[in-house]
Amino acid sequence: MWQRPVPFGRDARQTRPMAAARDVVTVSGADARRYLHSQVSQDVQSLDSGESRWTFVLAPNGKVDALARIRCIDDERFELDTDPGFGDALAARLLRFKIRVAVDVAQATAVVGDDLVGWWGTTAPVSEDPADRVAAGWPAMGSEIVPGDTIPAETGITSVAVNFTKGCYPGQELVERMDSRGAAAPRSLRILDVGAGAAAGDDIVDPASGDVVGTLTTVAGQRALGYVRRGSAVGEPVGPPSSS
Repeated sequence: MWQRPVPFGRDARQTRPMAAARDVVTVSGADARRYLHSQVSQDVQSLDSGESRWTFVLAPNGKVDALARIRCIDDERFELDTDPGFGDALAARLLRFKIRVAVDVAQATAVVGDDLVGWWGTTAPVSEDPADRVAAGWPAMGSEIVPGDTIPAETGITSVAVNFTKGCYPGQELVERMDSRGAAAPRSLRILDVGAGAAAGDDIVDPASGDVVGTLTTVAGQRALGYVRRGSAVGEPVGPPSSS
């Protein structure tokens, strides 16, 4: 049985520099912590200085506006980094509900280091190589996460991007309802083996039935990520790397 390769950075022998250019949104002010806690899916109230966590920023209907990593600089300053090209939209979303709070929101592009939380909450730095991301089974903005279309449950990363015991935030109802009912999403993100010439947007075909069961989203060599409809066993569901 094929086993998922260890994502880059899990092996101490791998020493390639991992600093990456990301869109960074800074939220600062006396109400920064309280405001962000009310706007994102992650627990911000317990975030210590220097600590970082993955979080969704959702629309009121529960669809994903952004996947970001939130880092506490100090009690009145936080940075959210997201995939390049999506910082402006993230900043606009955070400004949308800024009413009578002492908060400033600014967006820039910056190189982030390897001291932030990695994919799946590990300490391994995030790689810019698509092959590493595919091997890790981690979704990216624009390919696996389409703003206004994707729901958190289908990405497979709610275990590290959602706190299910925090207070209310926009989009919480859909997330909590699916979790409390144990409801499976209509489709789920999978790691797949693909042939030469495969490309994002291609159909995923069940080799046993010949039925189209999904769509490829990212292709890197003979590995790919793609969404597969509920009820199909094609592919390997994404998930945290094995500790073994």
